Amino acid sequence: MSQIARTPKQLGAALRRTRRNADLTQAQLGEKAGIWQETVSKIEGGQGATKIATIFDLLAALDLEIEIKPRSKGSAADIEDVF
Repeated sequence: MSQIARTPKQLGAALRRTRRNADLTQAQLGEKAGIWQETVSKIEGGQGATKIATIFDLLAALDLEIEIKPRSKGSAADIEDVF
């Protein structure tokens, strides 16, 4: 399933959904990605001060990738409805 994330909060919510769908705890995902559970929690909570390498470690552990493309023309409210 494709998900749109334009903010750290939206990215965190998407990662949380994917982790839960994979039936992983934050600790299990952290171990799989080589990071602390506390870091997973902060990212899922939308805290923006995270190294991009850490985000990519989480994406890899969840078998996800980022696709860069022009923004859709939907309103911010439309995007918030996705989450």
